[in-house]
Amino acid sequence: MLTSIRPDRDAVALAVSGLLGGLLLWLLGLHTQGGHPFSASWVTLVPLTAMAAAELLRRNAPRTALAVGTLALVADQFTRGSLATILMFTDVMYAAVLYGTPAAARRLPVATLLVTVASTIGFLAWFRKPEALLIGLVIGLVSFIPALTGVSVRSHRTAADAARLAAAQTARLAEMDRTQAVIAERARMARELHDMVANHLSAVAIHSTAALSIDDPETSRNALKVIRENSVEGLAEMRRLIGLLREGGQDDTPAAAPTLAALDTLIEQTNANGASGGLVCTLEDTRDPGADALPTPVELAAYRIVQESLTNALKHAAPGPVVVRLGRSGELLTVEVTSVFGSRTGPTAPGSGAGLVGMRERVALLGGTFGAGAEPGGDGAKIWRVRAELPVREREMRE
Repeated sequence: MLTSIRPDRDAVALAVSGLLGGLLLWLLGLHTQGGHPFSASWVTLVPLTAMAAAELLRRNAPRTALAVGTLALVADQFTRGSLATILMFTDVMYAAVLYGTPAAARRLPVATLLVTVASTIGFLAWFRKPEALLIGLVIGLVSFIPALTGVSVRSHRTAADAARLAAAQTARLAEMDRTQAVIAERARMARELHDMVANHLSAVAIHSTAALSIDDPETSRNALKVIRENSVEGLAEMRRLIGLLREGGQDDTPAAAPTLAALDTLIEQTNANGASGGLVCTLEDTRDPGADALPTPVELAAYRIVQESLTNALKHAAPGPVVVRLGRSGELLTVEVTSVFGSRTGPTAPGSGAGLVGMRERVALLGGTFGAGAEPGGDGAKIWRVRAELPVREREMRE
């Protein structure tokens, strides 16, 4: 508590300088008036000292400082007067508006204006001389003008504080947006990397396991052939992704996003990779050939969903058919991939669950619906079904 009421350095400097200046004027015999009840020269030092004490409280206790300063100024009018007392009062009034409560900052300028107007009218009516207007002018200069200055400075400080707060909030929001953008970009890159490479690496893992476990030269030769093809294609996919991520790349040609037209090649590749596991992949496309072209985000999402579904079938599905179905009903594109659910003999590849997460995220970004799980099949066996419904209109995707 003692620290909070201790006067600051500026208040001490103003009080000391005001007191010393008043003493110098007193020593020189310079006063503002004469012929008052307390005409002794030393009496002028009493309100001067009180006003200097009020200066010490100007910031920590502005209301008390104003009360003491007002009493000192009134007392000064009954002495020979000191210019230093008047000047220090103007600073006390200014500080009371600047450092006081918001209510005081609103009321003091109005109160000082009313006092100035009332005093001017009163002295003019009393003396009935135009010179009486000068008294009102002095009262306004001593009280109203400092209060008005304090209001102006306080308003500027409030506006500056509000601007700094708004700038800090904007910086925090920008940092949050940047963080969210980085997270979203990392998630997108993770999906793209997983979808592009997982298919090839799964085929490499399965066929390398087969080559190691089966002691047959022909089987090993075929497995190595598949491994080489998937390795080369996987490296090419990685180069394309790295080229997109590298800043300042020399190749300015934009990389074409895969579309549903490339599903035939993807299914042929799956048949080649899954032949040893008894997988037979087919495509059923029931869309109208004359339908409007799909937006690029929808084409890419549908292709990646099929690609990841075929990768999962290659790693986990039991021997049997793998069917890819495409359909369009109104403004919805339907993508469905089914495979036989169960275990199979021979090499398999472990899964991490990232593929299902990536597919679900892609569908959610477009505002569609997604489902994946085991269901009863027509012949009593279970099937694994992946189904996604994607809106094909840009407006619906944004919503």
